[in-house]
Amino acid sequence: MSKIPPYLKKGDLIGIMCPSSKMELQVAEFAADVLRSWGYRVHLGITVGTSFHNFSAPDELRLEELQDMMDDPEIKAILFGRGGYGLVCILDRINFSRFRRHPKWLCGYSDITVLHTHLQEQFKIASLHTLMCSGITPSTQDNNYVASLRDALSGKRSRYTAEPHHMNRTGKAAGKLVGGNLTLLSNVSGTASQPNTKGKILVLEDIGEYRYNVDRMMYNLKRAGWLDNLAGLVVGSFADPRETETPFGQTEFEIIRNLVAEYDYPVCYDFPVGHQDENYALKMGVPHELKVTPRGVSLTEVR
Repeated sequence: MSKIPPYLKKGDLIGIMCPSSKMELQVAEFAADVLRSWGYRVHLGITVGTSFHNFSAPDELRLEELQDMMDDPEIKAILFGRGGYGLVCILDRINFSRFRRHPKWLCGYSDITVLHTHLQEQFKIASLHTLMCSGITPSTQDNNYVASLRDALSGKRSRYTAEPHHMNRTGKAAGKLVGGNLTLLSNVSGTASQPNTKGKILVLEDIGEYRYNVDRMMYNLKRAGWLDNLAGLVVGSFADPRETETPFGQTEFEIIRNLVAEYDYPVCYDFPVGHQDENYALKMGVPHELKVTPRGVSLTEVR
């Protein structure tokens, strides 16, 4: 069983920092104000609004701040500012000893995928695959997807639905959620951060990838055994697809459908998760039930 970090209460402190790429200070400040409107206190870290090439700060400073926030008993959750690239550079130098004894919710997606998979595989600790500060804007602050982060932090049991898709494979499955960004999953394949996907519900999403590269990364997952014994597969958004001069000939969804055709577990496509405004908060490492029917899809947290 995964260890579930404590849910938050009004007045609890949330830390915001950028373990990967840089972001503008005003974006994080707006998100912090939204968190305060939910009744939380917020601490903005020193990696917010700073830059070091494309990173928010040098590796040593990003590592130091992430370590400090993970170890600080007053901080009850960390909402990352944005993804981008850089977490893998510091992952193996994080000391998880105190965090293992006193876990807290680590919240983000995209580049944060490597942290989600590492927490599950190495320590069996749940985390939140969710929008970050960059996704909390004046135009999104009142939508259902930002609200799903608020609900997840407070411990509300999630039940999400999605429209039917003509490629869906119907069925019912139960298992812990695992996965995230396809590029990062292929990056951790074969490392200590690769999760055991047997009996799990795998989530996939990505942005800005050439279609031939999506095919290559999916073959990586298949050859490494990720797809063999799943309970179910949830395919989210594949935003901003790219083509070479000669088109690849398949969409992202067609690539995935063809590579999982030999299996019999349920599969849904275009689920509201990924690099888009429609990005539900998912409790990774927590059991869920997936139902895929001709009428639509539901993904429900199991307790």
